[in-house]
Amino acid sequence: MNYSRVLVLALTLGGLAACQPKGSATSGGGDTSPTLATVNGTAITQNFFDFYIKAIAGKPASSLSPDQHSQALDNLIRAELVAQQAQKDGVDQNPDTRDMLELTRLNVLQQTMSERYLKDKKPTEQELRAEYETQVANLPKTEYHARHILVATEPFAQKVVDKLEKGGKFEDLAKQESMDSSKDNGGDLGWFTPDRMVKPFAEAVVTLKPGEYTHKPVQTQYGWHVIQLVDTRDLAPPPFDQVKQRLEQMIQAKKFKAYTDDLLKNAKVDKKDATPPAPKAS
Repeated sequence: MNYSRVLVLALTLGGLAACQPKGSATSGGGDTSPTLATVNGTAITQNFFDFYIKAIAGKPASSLSPDQHSQALDNLIRAELVAQQAQKDGVDQNPDTRDMLELTRLNVLQQTMSERYLKDKKPTEQELRAEYETQVANLPKTEYHARHILVATEPFAQKVVDKLEKGGKFEDLAKQESMDSSKDNGGDLGWFTPDRMVKPFAEAVVTLKPGEYTHKPVQTQYGWHVIQLVDTRDLAPPPFDQVKQRLEQMIQAKKFKAYTDDLLKNAKVDKKDATPPAPKAS
């Protein structure tokens, strides 16, 4: 068992338990399971302990050795004590703490509702195939292999271009002039799709033919680039079976979003403009 993880989650659960009515450190008020320990009158029940162990270890509490069981229970007792003291000291009234507890509540309830709503909505094979075709249609169709030389200013980049036009070898100039770590490989960036590069760089690469370089330096937030396209190749989409699990997740996320969209349609929401005011001129 990862005992550091046990302690962290114990503190979290203990903090949540401190928000419950006095008398039972459980996830609900109807827990009638046996009490394993009481901490200043607050019960730590078998159900709560079982939930705790399942959450941190992914296995039932019955699988613990006696020593592990004892240490895990001690962690919950300590967490409850700390939570009680925090409440006495008013820590739970700290704005950041209140917000964190509320965010935790929202996350837990949303996750639980998601699992409940999607329980009987497993994607069909037809849905999976349709989502696969949609995703494949949006994937880049081509990979690019390029080199670049990165320098600090446009005039210096233009001098590099001038040297190339006079017959200079791109790899040698990259090793001599580039300030990018790729200089050791002659500026070689390997294979990539345009979406992996910043927009000005990607836009320049896709206009080149293999062997061509940019005669006008390209500016990005990193500096000024001279780019040479080495080659291109078709990019094959991943096989359906390889991404099937990811497709299931995407479809279920869409289904739950549609559910929340319906909730929004039937809700009374008064949304204020969250745009911060423009700074006043000095």
